[in-house]
Amino acid sequence: MEIAEFTAPDDVIAQLRASSKLQALRELAKRAAVATGLDEETIHAALLERERLGSTGIGRRVALPHARIRGLDRIRGFFARLERPIEFEAIDEQPVDLVFLLLAPEAAGKDHLAALARISRLFRNPETCTRLRQAEDAAALYAILTERQ
Repeated sequence: MEIAEFTAPDDVIAQLRASSKLQALRELAKRAAVATGLDEETIHAALLERERLGSTGIGRRVALPHARIRGLDRIRGFFARLERPIEFEAIDEQPVDLVFLLLAPEAAGKDHLAALARISRLFRNPETCTRLRQAEDAAALYAILTERQ
């Protein structure tokens, strides 16, 4: 599964202003609600519930919040580069500045896991993370995110 299959150019934010994990999740839920036509509160609540299970800060200043959402018709991805790093309770205790939000239908099963694995592989590459941090705009970010690996 490739990132371009579930993320569109309009789903990329080059400079998201957020001062906390909660605010970042709220802003991403707003963006996802507009793109999917689903209720912002439903998305936000699902993200918070997932975070209660354990932080989705995966290390290397990256977070991968994800949730299954009732009423979603397909997997959707949203990427944000934050203006400033924020505390995210990441496993390496480093602040986060790259966030990839993944939403999946309730019954997505293996497709949800495949999408998570694909995103994780992308962020395991330090060079890719550096390029994402240095990209000039959303179009450049999208191009990096969707490159064939």
